[in-house]
Amino acid sequence: MRTTGNATQLSYFILSAYFDTGRLKYLYLLVIMSLYVVIVCLNVLLIVLICTNRSLHEPMYLFLCSLFVNELYGSASLFPFLLVQILSDVHTVSTSLCFLQIFCLYSYTCVEFLTLSVMSYDRYLAICHPLQYNTHMTSNKVAVFITLTWLYSSVICVLPISLSAPLQLCGNIIDKVYCDNYFIVKLACSVPTVNNIYGLVATSLTVFGPVTLIFYTYTKIFKVCFSGSKQTRQKAFSTCSPHLASLINFSFACFFEILQSRFNMKSVPILIRIFLSLYFLTGTPLFNPVVYGLNVSKIYIACRIVFAKFCFSSKM
Repeated sequence: MRTTGNATQLSYFILSAYFDTGRLKYLYLLVIMSLYVVIVCLNVLLIVLICTNRSLHEPMYLFLCSLFVNELYGSASLFPFLLVQILSDVHTVSTSLCFLQIFCLYSYTCVEFLTLSVMSYDRYLAICHPLQYNTHMTSNKVAVFITLTWLYSSVICVLPISLSAPLQLCGNIIDKVYCDNYFIVKLACSVPTVNNIYGLVATSLTVFGPVTLIFYTYTKIFKVCFSGSKQTRQKAFSTCSPHLASLINFSFACFFEILQSRFNMKSVPILIRIFLSLYFLTGTPLFNPVVYGLNVSKIYIACRIVFAKFCFSSKM
């Protein structure tokens, strides 16, 4: 730790949201580990099903595959770190590891949101322009959409870290159970105007653009549903309901995270505050494979076939 005047060049941060749980820490460790194993198994299963089943090599399922890969990526950025911190008596993290985690968690959030918005466009084409769907949504375009989603998320998440890393900080305590760039910027000795401006611009590009696309596509989808036949409404509902459920769940999870980060919630019990800050990183990776696995007929049938084969082979 190097000091210049009142400012400090930090080599580590302290995560102050952890509290002494005594022997209960082994129970928390078991719960977190079990949750991580379930998330990994569910997402890996669906990725393997989509990759190995030729009938699932369609745009919607390829976007889902990218979504499930992102769930694994986000979970890997958080759960091993949580397990180490739960076992540790000193809740510190090195500066480099902290910024690495920030990049992973921010890019996970960005990829999730952009993928959901691209999936809404895919559903719009399938329902509103079914005859031109195969022309507009080719395999090459799917690959371009997925590639741009991941590249854009990586680039836009590198910039805030490059702006925050050189800041002179007047403290090293982050009131969370994982690293957050917003909390690091709040530790700056002077008002980081450039960081704040970039944060607003990045949020506008990453949130308002996709939200506009989602709002437009679902306006058109609902218009077709209300003016179409009962069969059309049923088809639209069956294909859009998992996506809408996933989108609403993720939006609420992000709202909880913003609420936790931007407002003083000291009066709220610490367990609730930790739950709010972790939900979008734990609830979404668990929710998405379940909702798509149970509600998308092709995936559900493929899962049943796999389990049937597994049960038959185990009996032999």
